[in-house]
Amino acid sequence: MVNRPQLTYAAARLALDAAVAEAERIGGAFNVAVADTGGVLLAFARMDGAFAESGAIARDKAWTVASFAGLPSRALYEAIEAEPAVRDGIGGRDRVAAFGGGVPIRIDGALAGAVGASGGSAAQDEQVAQAGADAVIAAYESVAKEGRS
Repeated sequence: MVNRPQLTYAAARLALDAAVAEAERIGGAFNVAVADTGGVLLAFARMDGAFAESGAIARDKAWTVASFAGLPSRALYEAIEAEPAVRDGIGGRDRVAAFGGGVPIRIDGALAGAVGASGGSAAQDEQVAQAGADAVIAAYESVAKEGRS
């Protein structure tokens, strides 16, 4: 049996709220999705003014990260871009979003979930998603530190 961290709904909401706060800070209208390690949606937000279709893209980015063992969606693209057959084969699969904006949430090095964001450039999407992941990691580290005190 493998013992790995599981993202709770409360942690997913924390990620969602932090990602939305970052999106507001940079002045964008984003969709943000938080998924568990199986790519199952735990929390989702569509900010006012965000394109409806980018909601599916945000969900797919989170799913892609979870499905590829925590590989960020940008890193997946970088891994496949040089080989057209691989790029087309993987990139052409349903739900695979091989471009920036999907990031893992890792707790003690283990994949706990993923955040996907869509609504800006690939770099902005990644920035928004990373803010969500960072909030969960910081909260976990704070609780773990208190437990060691």
